[in-house]
Amino acid sequence: MEYEAVIGLEVHAQLATESKIFSSSSTKFGSYPNSQVNPVCLGMPGVLPVFNERVLEYAIKAGLATSCEIARKSRFARKNYFYPDLPKGYQISQYDEPLCIRGHLEIDSGNGKKKIRITRIHLEEDAGKLVHEYSDFESHVDLNRAGVPLVEIVSEPDISTAEEAVEYVKKLRTILKYIEVCDGNMEEGSLRCDANVSVRPVGQSELGTKTEIKNLNSFRFIQRAIEYETKRQEAVLRSGGKVVQETRLFDSQRGVTFAMRSKEEAHDYRYFPDPDLLPVVVEEDHLKKVRLSLPELPDEKLSRFVDEFSISKDDAETLSSSRPLAEYFEECAKHANDKKAASNWILNELLREVENEDRIAEFPVRPENLAELLNLIGEGKINRKTAKEIFSEMINGDKRAGEIVAEKGLTQITDEDEISSIIAEIIKANPKEVERYRNGDTKLLGFFVGQVMKATRGKADPAIVNQTLRKSLEEK
Repeated sequence: MEYEAVIGLEVHAQLATESKIFSSSSTKFGSYPNSQVNPVCLGMPGVLPVFNERVLEYAIKAGLATSCEIARKSRFARKNYFYPDLPKGYQISQYDEPLCIRGHLEIDSGNGKKKIRITRIHLEEDAGKLVHEYSDFESHVDLNRAGVPLVEIVSEPDISTAEEAVEYVKKLRTILKYIEVCDGNMEEGSLRCDANVSVRPVGQSELGTKTEIKNLNSFRFIQRAIEYETKRQEAVLRSGGKVVQETRLFDSQRGVTFAMRSKEEAHDYRYFPDPDLLPVVVEEDHLKKVRLSLPELPDEKLSRFVDEFSISKDDAETLSSSRPLAEYFEECAKHANDKKAASNWILNELLREVENEDRIAEFPVRPENLAELLNLIGEGKINRKTAKEIFSEMINGDKRAGEIVAEKGLTQITDEDEISSIIAEIIKANPKEVERYRNGDTKLLGFFVGQVMKATRGKADPAIVNQTLRKSLEEK
């Protein structure tokens, strides 16, 4: 019997606020353990949470960017469970009245575009973290993350493969970074994913028994964990067994999932409305203001790049994959005479020099200065080889392309008589090579081109050099 996977994802994204969701403690990553806490984070008796308004704004942005409906009234609930990193004994979350519902986004699957429905996006606070690096026999508790604001983005089980799951998370991450509500740093825990995986016979409409794989924090781990779990469940069913509903973890060293605990149901958490927090009411004016603050989203930008700049879809996809990179390209294209040349240079030369596309604003060559360099190529004043040398100097200094060309006398030689004179001298100095070329060894053309470029310090126009050389070498 053939089986197919059915996958739903729960993506937890940390909202990029400076303070926590219900207190003024900092959310900065990497601080000394338990240094970013206060009585609210620690769940001290008598303290009251105060809702961070910026958290609401960011969550609404996430909902609008994923085509969700924004609830005019939502409510916080207490999710009760006991764990060492949860000082209150409950987590403030949203349950039956979430902030955002019924959204979707599109991914590129193997069969074209595929819509993945989003069930809900709700707000919640993060728990602390258990640390095991200090001892093999003890767990240490760091509560710096306790109270960090999260949105949990829950998809419908519309995903069929591990590859689709990765594409979905990548697309979601790109959107959240575009609207600047999450930095998307998976290594630091700003974005992590739980995967609900089940398998069923192909053609069957009823869902199989699902397992939940917790805390996947890289695209590679998402893919490997889902692939392994799918094969594991198929093997169980083929052997006549039954899949057990449970929570599992992924061992990245061995590439396997393993049981963590039996899967809880909603009633196990004894949800009830939080009595310390009023319902969240979203006014029409506030919603309109947030909607107007949204930037152009990745899919819209990709389509516009193709239409406006006449570049390929693949190039536009890369250029629009990061908002800072897209803005750099647009600014460069605004000043460049040849938009396609701007695209090509950024993709092939500039990105080779940039470690992090999100920090391209710090790149020493400003987009208008890169456009000046490209315009010099287009106007025939310098050739591409010279341009690369100038680009390298621009990266390591603070001079513009025109200044470097003027100071070093790098203007391209386009005078045919001057180039012909140089070629005549080179032909005279290399009679054996000339004879071999005329006897059919045409590969030697490269040798002669090299000699001309050496004699002109790379300033001769390559097109004129090639044309004139062929003509001169063929003359007896």
